[in-house]
Amino acid sequence: MARGVSAAEVAPTGYAWQVEARDLRVRAGRTVAVDGLDLRLGTGVHGLLGPNGAGKTTLIRSLATVLRPASGTLSVLGSPVSGRLDLRRVRRSLGYLPQDFGYYKRFTVREFVEYVAWLKEMPKRDVPGAVQRAVERVGLADRADSRMKSLSGGMVRRAGIAQAIVNDPELLLLDEPTAGLDPGQRVRFRELLVELGVDTCVVVSTHLVEDVAAACTDVVLVNKGRLVFQGTPDDLAAAGGPDDVGDSPLERGYSALLGGAGEW
Repeated sequence: MARGVSAAEVAPTGYAWQVEARDLRVRAGRTVAVDGLDLRLGTGVHGLLGPNGAGKTTLIRSLATVLRPASGTLSVLGSPVSGRLDLRRVRRSLGYLPQDFGYYKRFTVREFVEYVAWLKEMPKRDVPGAVQRAVERVGLADRADSRMKSLSGGMVRRAGIAQAIVNDPELLLLDEPTAGLDPGQRVRFRELLVELGVDTCVVVSTHLVEDVAAACTDVVLVNKGRLVFQGTPDDLAAAGGPDDVGDSPLERGYSALLGGAGEW
């Protein structure tokens, strides 16, 4: 397996990983979508890359405790992903934005984010301030009292990001978070990722390599449910050469590690 120097190899002895998987296998229906994966993730912004069908969404859903491992071990925020009490504690400290998320269309943005804060069992006294901060961080302060059904697709996505960060999560999981955002919004989102990654473990599944280059401290590349590479964006860029497919060093490294254009 080609790989760079990951955070897992330079962390101090005794470091508490937010995510630790060993020989992890997770099924999506009848398919083993994550197959024998070993992974450790700590504080920082981790870009999760891979072709369609690589197992990215299944991995994100398992980290969010939506899917249980079929075999192997998975520890999230220090707790094994098993047992109802463990999962409840973990879920209070998670932030999760799926590719497609549901909401009540008649909710305002503020009501939607408040509802998620309630689901996270946040102290009632903390909710109003936390909701306001989350809405402001995604640039929706002026639409906080607009109904969700009146928002554009990009605004709905930003409301989804707001609900994911309202509880100041220790582990933030974002599956294709920039879908529907315009270029200016994507730039502001990358700035938010950098800010969040100072003291949070952020996992961002994306197809946009430029998001990885701008915001991520670590890259995780998966294919066919297996870990292909983990290292820095510079390590990924160094894996490619001038003859590999891609318009940038990162894209050429991505292509080289996946075996060429046929894997795109």
